[in-house]
Amino acid sequence: MHQTFDHVHLSAHGKVAVITLAHPLTVNALSEPLVGGLNAALDAMAAGNFRALVLTGEGRGFCSGADMNELPTRRAEGAAKVLERLYHPLFRRLRDLEMPLVTAVNGAAVGIGMSLALMGDLVVAAQSAYFLLSFTRIGLVPDGGATWLLPRLIGLARARELALLAEKLPAARALEWGLINRVVDDARLMDEAMTLAQRLADGPAALPLTRKLFWDETGFEAQLAREAAAQEIAGGTADFAEGLTAFQQKREPRFGGK
Repeated sequence: MHQTFDHVHLSAHGKVAVITLAHPLTVNALSEPLVGGLNAALDAMAAGNFRALVLTGEGRGFCSGADMNELPTRRAEGAAKVLERLYHPLFRRLRDLEMPLVTAVNGAAVGIGMSLALMGDLVVAAQSAYFLLSFTRIGLVPDGGATWLLPRLIGLARARELALLAEKLPAARALEWGLINRVVDDARLMDEAMTLAQRLADGPAALPLTRKLFWDETGFEAQLAREAAAQEIAGGTADFAEGLTAFQQKREPRFGGK
């Protein structure tokens, strides 16, 4: 089985489903069409007889985050409303999957794309992959549950460092820090992800129950709400307007702290 949706592909490999973000032009940015395509692929997968899911990206990156071309038009709607309308339902859906999720990070995982990568129960990265909480580079705050996930994975000090300094974290160091589970040569990424997914698909019915035990749903929901409230404030600042303009003009932003 192979199905194509908006910027997303779904393929079947026995009991393992593979969903591929497929909009290399934007490095698989989470645009409205792509999020819609991803939800459609999840719908189609749910109708099948799958017991594990691999989520990966096509091209040179896993996911570059929100689609920057959509951000100017979203300012009128408000950051909190956009998060709750577009992104939070997707992240809740991945959290509540009835099967284990393996994310295969084939390159850059940036902004909310990093949050997406970390939704995997197991995270496998290519040697060339890197992770970047880029939000402060354009005057915003981390979202997609990143401020809930990161301290639990790597501790508060390192989580603060990634969020405040917005520096790239190479795959090898991400493994050392305990952020991810495996790093492999780029050419072996999907082989490794599929091997892990097959092991999970062949496992007992207890595995979906086990994955859910690690989710503190109340805490995650509370943090999504806190992120959305903070993003609403950050999205209304002059610094965000400057960050967005600087990104579009391909220059360093000149923040004024307002």
